Amino acid sequence: MQTISPFLWFDDQAEQAAQRYVEIFPNSHVVSVARYGEGAPQPAGTALTVSFVLDGVEVQALNGGPAFPFTEAFSFQVSVPDQAECDRVWDALIADGGEPGRCGWLKDRWGLSWQVVPTALPALLSDPDPARAGRAMNAMLTMDKIDVAALHAAADAPA
Repeated sequence: MQTISPFLWFDDQAEQAAQRYVEIFPNSHVVSVARYGEGAPQPAGTALTVSFVLDGVEVQALNGGPAFPFTEAFSFQVSVPDQAECDRVWDALIADGGEPGRCGWLKDRWGLSWQVVPTALPALLSDPDPARAGRAMNAMLTMDKIDVAALHAAADAPA
């Protein structure tokens, strides 16, 4: 059992978000849902808390009302092995009202920030040749979704 886990404050969409997230990521599932009763701040039967697992990471979510919206100060980073998985995860997270950010960042339709990072990116950024790493960095700074082929082309370009 994990002793530390992310705890996400939603307005009233925790259950919908958890269901969507577990559809996107393998090894994920909803563990439990506790519901508001009569006389609570949300309608009776609305999810109060949702416990779910995202690819092995336990996450808790609360429908706590609109007092605390998400900011970029918290994000989930998703490491992906290749462009195809980068595209799949990016497109799924941005669907239905999400918005792209710079350098592999995006916000999903609930405003939660994610970083979708192909494994090639940190490898190129930490290349022992500082000029090669710098060219990869400069290319990344122009991107929304990371383009692995373009990163490699920039890193391999003549100086």
